[in-house]
Amino acid sequence: MQHRIPRPSAGKAREQGVHRAEHGAGLGAELAAVVDGARRRAVRGGDRQIDTAHLLHSLLESDAEVRAVLGEGPRTARLLGYLVQRSIGYGLRWQSAAEDSEAAPATVRTAGFSPPAAAGLEYARERAARHGGPARGVDLLAAIVADPRTRAVEVLEHGGIDSRDLSARLEAWAGDPAH
Repeated sequence: MQHRIPRPSAGKAREQGVHRAEHGAGLGAELAAVVDGARRRAVRGGDRQIDTAHLLHSLLESDAEVRAVLGEGPRTARLLGYLVQRSIGYGLRWQSAAEDSEAAPATVRTAGFSPPAAAGLEYARERAARHGGPARGVDLLAAIVADPRTRAVEVLEHGGIDSRDLSARLEAWAGDPAH
């Protein structure tokens, strides 16, 4: 079975100029695992690309710091419920075949990722560089909620979480890994 989401070898990625987000460069081990989890979820769902909702789902499942900033409890459980429903073909559905956003620069195109997801990975790296470490889950969360037109923001808002308020909380969280 051949998957729709390509994962080129390191040599092939260099030859083709595939953006570094594809193979996890600049991501900490935990965040690289989040990306791998999102990739598996997209493949299982038959999706053509990893989108911001796949990344959000993987973050919620595997990153305690992300759950802490969102607030453990009913809202986080509701978010996971929406995402699980989506992964089994119910609940939130999107009309277009691929997530897109005008906010994602045309230069950020990564094989296997929606433009907003690829831009989010790049922004997470940049944000991490500002706080002097590898990108963490909260960096990726900040990145995927920065664009109000992403699928992740739609899920968050269905779960009762205002993305602007969350962005402000994440800015306060930015430089403190032990926050």
